[in-house]
Amino acid sequence: MKNLETFEKQYLEKIKQTKKIPDFTSGDTIIVYVKVKEKKRERDQAFEGICISKKSAGINSSFTVRKISYGEGVERVFPLYSPTVSKIEVKSKGSVRRAKLYYLRKLTGRKAKITEDRNNLKGIIKKKEKKLKNPEKNIEKSQKKSSDINETKDNNKNKED
Repeated sequence: MKNLETFEKQYLEKIKQTKKIPDFTSGDTIIVYVKVKEKKRERDQAFEGICISKKSAGINSSFTVRKISYGEGVERVFPLYSPTVSKIEVKSKGSVRRAKLYYLRKLTGRKAKITEDRNNLKGIIKKKEKKLKNPEKNIEKSQKKSSDINETKDNNKNKED
């Protein structure tokens, strides 16, 4: 068993270096981007909902996300280190006192709503603001877009002549 455990630890460290997994717990509203393969194309499909449970078991770690779709509750279990999960975003932090929120299955409407944790929410907003503070990149992107728009206008004028 020791060989298997050491292999799992090494593989887990290798995955953690390449994949960024945010710190989230049960009660948080998260967006999970799942890779979906359709014929030759591959795209990311978003699954947004409340994390109702999280299982920490090394490489076998997983988490369950619940959302209400057209009045019907939908739960999906995602392996944390799976290659099909391309990205995880924390939308808001929830203030809960339990690790497993299975009681939400019975509740509907306003009763199923989880209050936001304001202290942790400020930390998330600050991180997003730091990402937006790089004005040089934003200016370059806007100049590139404006030059593209000018080119299309010129092309349209040539077509009219």
